[in-house]
Amino acid sequence: MNPTQSHPQSEPLISQDIYIAGVDEGSGKSLIMLAIIEMLSGYADNIGFFRPIIQGDADKDDLIQFISHRYQLPTPYEAMYGCTSAEARQLLAAEQYDELLKTILAKYRALKARCDHVLCVGSDYRHGNAIFEFDFNADVANNLGCLMMPVMQGENRSDEQILNGLASLKHSMHEHDCESLATVIIGVAQNQIASLRHSLNHSSEFPVYVVPAESSLEKPTIGNIAKVIGAKVFSGENATMSREVYHYKVAAMLVPDFLDYVETGDLVITPGDRSDIIMASLMAYNSSNYPQIAGLLLTGHQQPAPQVQKLIDGLGDTPFAVLGVDSDTFTTALQVSQVTARLHSQDDRKIATALGLIESNINMVELRLRLCSKVSHKITPLMFEYDLLQRAKARKQHIVLPEGNEERILRAAEILLLRDVVKITLLGNEVEIRQKIQAMALKMDNINIIDPIKSDLRPLFAETYYQARKHRCIVYDTAFDLMADPSYFGTLMIHLDYADGMVSGAVHSTQHTIRPAFEIIKTKPGASIVSSVFFMCLEDRVLVYGDCAVIPNPNAAQLADIAINAAETARMFNIEPRVAMLSYSTGESGKGEAVDKVRDAVKIAQALRPDLLLEGPMQYDAAVDASVAKTKLPDSQVAGRATVLIFPDLNTGNNTYKAVQRSSGAIAVGPILQGLNKPVNDLSRGCTVTDIVNTVVITAIQAQEADKI
Repeated sequence: MNPTQSHPQSEPLISQDIYIAGVDEGSGKSLIMLAIIEMLSGYADNIGFFRPIIQGDADKDDLIQFISHRYQLPTPYEAMYGCTSAEARQLLAAEQYDELLKTILAKYRALKARCDHVLCVGSDYRHGNAIFEFDFNADVANNLGCLMMPVMQGENRSDEQILNGLASLKHSMHEHDCESLATVIIGVAQNQIASLRHSLNHSSEFPVYVVPAESSLEKPTIGNIAKVIGAKVFSGENATMSREVYHYKVAAMLVPDFLDYVETGDLVITPGDRSDIIMASLMAYNSSNYPQIAGLLLTGHQQPAPQVQKLIDGLGDTPFAVLGVDSDTFTTALQVSQVTARLHSQDDRKIATALGLIESNINMVELRLRLCSKVSHKITPLMFEYDLLQRAKARKQHIVLPEGNEERILRAAEILLLRDVVKITLLGNEVEIRQKIQAMALKMDNINIIDPIKSDLRPLFAETYYQARKHRCIVYDTAFDLMADPSYFGTLMIHLDYADGMVSGAVHSTQHTIRPAFEIIKTKPGASIVSSVFFMCLEDRVLVYGDCAVIPNPNAAQLADIAINAAETARMFNIEPRVAMLSYSTGESGKGEAVDKVRDAVKIAQALRPDLLLEGPMQYDAAVDASVAKTKLPDSQVAGRATVLIFPDLNTGNNTYKAVQRSSGAIAVGPILQGLNKPVNDLSRGCTVTDIVNTVVITAIQAQEADKI
């Protein structure tokens, strides 16, 4: 590769965030970070910087401080990281890995809301578990929706070792289904650059940049060492703190022997009472016959003798930094040996060296153009759940839960109230419900509970139901009796605007839950039937399946209605609808009543909604697999990219969603009813607390959308 650098004014705006992650310890990701944020700052006004996990020691994170100071970021420090390592370990010990990811995602989204672009830099390799570390960073990058930019260390590795490492990295990226921006191999020996680039030009499916080793960037500066070991600065200007330390020497010998061993770039470590070594270091620095040291580190809680200090002060600007520590010489030398090179905002020379090195070996224009074209459409289950929760909280709705004494309902209600997502009313015997809340030690002191049997609203609801259904020979007494049923009472609450939506079915059948809605709320304009969808949350995307719960054997017109409503449901939840009408046959090849029904449904739906991307019939693999679609339907705008999948009947749909759920580990949220004037949703009797929470949140969003009509 022969990268070039330019800044054409006509380039499109960058619209994707980047996640830089080291593949191994000491990867050099901070150098890449510097070059990328330098590029972003040249094209955008409002840049954010984020780290998923910081060590959380007494000192603040070095990279956050460095970027904040150099680029004058206005963001508070606490907003620039997800959590501390201690918090992360606590969640992992409690087997709450998803909660850890949710915590990081919430902090990232809060930062993203105030910034045009965010650069994320992954966690550090502090515990030697490189495999887990990269897996974790890949998970985080996916859930943040960032393009990943792995950085691999090439130091002391042959071409074969580097290429094998790159192959392993590609395998890991494919396993995690990461979207890659580019890979950087840094620290490669100069004599390997040409051969390695030649090999990569013939084998790489995405850009791989090779950056040569630069010894000055691999060495810590005096400032690095002073900060890490907590040294005092006795003398030396700021410029002396930026000098690289190439070696350290313990000067415990006599001056003649010391002078024989001193080298350029040495940090000389000696007890503070060794005036002879101090004087010899000063004289050697100014002598053309001896190399120039980087600095002097005095140990043992001893400053130079007053006479020596007076002599140093009289020299004016000290040519190198003189530092002091309380620890003994051996301990100090051990500490110094463990200090690694780090960037600091005052290290102008090192920063310039780093930028020059990276920008001359990475084609920043190519990278930026790729950044524009690689906008990620990945939606992970955590991203989907987080977005739903934030939308529900933005305009809180009132949801009624008829099964108020069910334990799972109560636990879900507590979560929703603690997170301030919705207003909730529980239906049932108030004394029994409050006793159960107390026995379960739930925090729900202010929960609203209505007993339908005793409620003052019961006569009003009975009269309303009677007026709506008297043509069906319903008498008032029957209507009054029905209002003791929580499902009917809850439905009337929605119908008369005492609540915005209802969720039930944890202990009741689907028919028990939705029959009152069919009788009272009825279908919205443009919908001829009530149908259902499931949100199938796969590892990297969310698909909409319909109908898998309500209509057993829809005719062509009903199938078209299901498809149109499913597309609207998808759009309501920020999923771009590309509708595939499924059958056992793709295109025009198949014959038979079942496939003809799907063809007719496609024609009806396309006539009603020509604006929708809707095609069929097609088989499931052609709908979701780009390689199959290329063969079977090469000109299709939907095949291989479908987000809404409409099954020909309930038998196929119900079995398929359960097969996908069980075999792939997908999270199935639903069934979500569509077509009603106001939202009522049914739970599976095997639902979990998480299922209930998700369904309530979705119902709240449906209620928000219903208010707009």
